Amino acid sequence: MRRRELMALLGSATFWPLAVHAQQKPMPVIGVLSTTSPPANPADLGRGPIHDGMDEIGFVEGQNMMWEYRWAEGHYDRLPALAADLVSRKVDLIITVGGTPPVLAAKNATSTIPIVFTNVADPVGSGLVASLARPGGNLTGFSDLNIELIPKRLELLCELVRQATAIALLVNPANKMTEQNIKATEEAARAKGVRLDVLTASSEGEIEAAFAQLHADALLLGTDPFFISWRDQLVALAARHAVPTMHWYPGFVVAGGLISYGTDTEALFRQAGIYAGKILQGAKPADLPVQQPTLFKLVINLKTAKALSLTVPPSILARADEVIE
Repeated sequence: MRRRELMALLGSATFWPLAVHAQQKPMPVIGVLSTTSPPANPADLGRGPIHDGMDEIGFVEGQNMMWEYRWAEGHYDRLPALAADLVSRKVDLIITVGGTPPVLAAKNATSTIPIVFTNVADPVGSGLVASLARPGGNLTGFSDLNIELIPKRLELLCELVRQATAIALLVNPANKMTEQNIKATEEAARAKGVRLDVLTASSEGEIEAAFAQLHADALLLGTDPFFISWRDQLVALAARHAVPTMHWYPGFVVAGGLISYGTDTEALFRQAGIYAGKILQGAKPADLPVQQPTLFKLVINLKTAKALSLTVPPSILARADEVIE
């Protein structure tokens, strides 16, 4: 073979893999829009049930997909700009974490990028989807039934604090679902024959002020992810004021809160990861029904109960999915 032909062959052999590589489609990017703060340990960022769900369906970070995170850190007014930023970066899909506020921000930012929402109390009533079975548009996801579970939480709290005649409800007025939260709790309180005091807080300082105004036998924490950002402060204030508190998220009880009852969020988030993977594989959000939870968790902290001089009834212990000692 002549030298010129050899050089041409080698040149084409060198160029061909580069050309194929250049034509490969870039990894899909999933944007996460959250009302909460990033984890304290950066190593935890790529872990969790959403990631487990994605792994389960075959999507692994760095191998065939990437993540983009945006954190509102409890400030709902930041959500529209954060959602717009994800859209401007042309992510392939957005997962919202933290109830109704982030998914509303994402919905207003794009009508084309698929959105998978989590922990939304009333997706149809909020105008997010046309129906649970046929969501339509570019959104689908998971409801947490948090409003529907309020009567059960109040019942458990009254069962635990038998002498309670007045219950306080702490809500965030910045959340559009707060009115429904209050209405459902008022109805449950009337049914139980206890007085309901409504306290509001939408910032760290207002949380402390709300506890200073608390004159009730027990506290029901409103179902708002905003409070997760101030979890340690809420648990510490409840301990300082010696007030038994019912939560909706187990993380509060792990941090030292008294009791929680609500959706099994780990199962819900794992399913959200699976939905996201299905959409990346070609499924349309409009064809994936909005799912409601079937698994619920009751968690109680016996150490906190002892500090509050409360005896936990055997009926609650028997139903508890997790007991922290």
